Amino acid sequence: MRHHAKGRVAAALALLVTAAVTGCGTTAESAELPSSRTALVKQADQEGEVEWASWNPEAQMQPAIDLFEKKYPGIKVKYTNIKAPDQVSQLRLEQAAKKVSIDVANAGGLTMSPAVGLAGDIDWAKYGIAKENVFAKNFVYVWATPKVWAYNTDKVKAADVPKSWDDLLDARWSGGKISAESRASFMSVWDLDGSMGEKEALAWSKKFAALKPHYSPNVTQAESPIETGEVSLGTSLASLVLAAKAKGAPVAIAPVSPTSASESYLYVPKGAPHPAAGALLTSFLSSDEAQKLLAKSYNSRIPVNTDCSDPGDTAVLQALCKADLKWYGTTTLQKYNRLSGFYPKVEKEFGTDVG
Repeated sequence: MRHHAKGRVAAALALLVTAAVTGCGTTAESAELPSSRTALVKQADQEGEVEWASWNPEAQMQPAIDLFEKKYPGIKVKYTNIKAPDQVSQLRLEQAAKKVSIDVANAGGLTMSPAVGLAGDIDWAKYGIAKENVFAKNFVYVWATPKVWAYNTDKVKAADVPKSWDDLLDARWSGGKISAESRASFMSVWDLDGSMGEKEALAWSKKFAALKPHYSPNVTQAESPIETGEVSLGTSLASLVLAAKAKGAPVAIAPVSPTSASESYLYVPKGAPHPAAGALLTSFLSSDEAQKLLAKSYNSRIPVNTDCSDPGDTAVLQALCKADLKWYGTTTLQKYNRLSGFYPKVEKEFGTDVG
C-alpha cells in the first residue's frame, strides 16, 4: 500500500516548525462541506484522494481501505501509520502553518482532549452517522481496543489464573513474572469506576510496583513478552490477544475485572486538504458494512459500557463476555481531562514517571 517516507515527514515537520516559530499563519479553519451525503460523495470524488493517519498497523486497516476504494473508485486512500501523540504534535504545527496534510486523524486516551481544538466542525448526522456514535460533536466512534490482562497458557495453570486485581498482587508474580505498560493507561478503570477511585488506585499501584514487574513503554510491547513466555502474564489489548491466539500463540484473556473500553475516534482536522473525502471515509468506516469488516481484525465498535445482551459475531465483544468482564467507557471530555492528571500519579507509584 502507499506509505509516506519517514524522511518526507521529518522534512515537512522541520519546515512547519520554522513556520510556527516565526509566527507564519494562524490556526486553520473548518471547511464548508455539502449538506447532503450525495453532494459529499460528488465533492469527495472531485478531490480524488484522502490522507488517513492512524496508529493501527496498515495490514489491519487494508481490508477496509480496499472496500472503500472499490465502493468509491475515484478516491485513493493514502495511509500513514503515526502514533497518537505524534499526530497531535504534527497537526498543531501544520495548522499553525496552514499546511495540513492529514484528512482523517485518530483520537483516544490522552490525545482526546488536545484533539478537540484540532478537529473541524462537522454535522455528522447529515452523513448518516448515528447520534450515539458521535462524541464531543466532531468525533466519530469507530472502534474500541479494550484493555485486558492476558496470560501465557503454557506458563500459568488454570487454577492460578488471576480473577481479580488483588490476585495480580500475589507474590507468585514477583521478580519480573508480570509485565505492564509503564504509562499506566491500563489503570483507567480505577478512575472511571465510581466504586474504585484514585486513592485505592495509588495504594494498589504501590503494592504492584513492589513486585518488580517488567515494564514496557507501550501496551503493544507489554503483550510481546506474554506471547514468548518471558513473563507469565501482563497488560494487553483484547485485539492483540485475539490476533496472537488466532496465529497459535499460547495466550488468553484473564478474567480480571473491571477494565476500560478504550474507545478510538476519527475526525477531520481543520484545514484538511481533502475535507469531503475525509468526511466520506470517516462515515464509511462507521457504517455497518465497514464495521463487519473491521470486526474481523478485532477493530470494530463495542458497547461503550458493559453490555453482553447481544455479542453477535464481534469477536472482541464475545471474548469480553466469555471472560465475564465488566468494562467502562470514557463518556465525557471531563473524564478524559481527569485521566490526564490521574496517569502521572500512578506512574509515580510505579516508578516510571519520566515527566
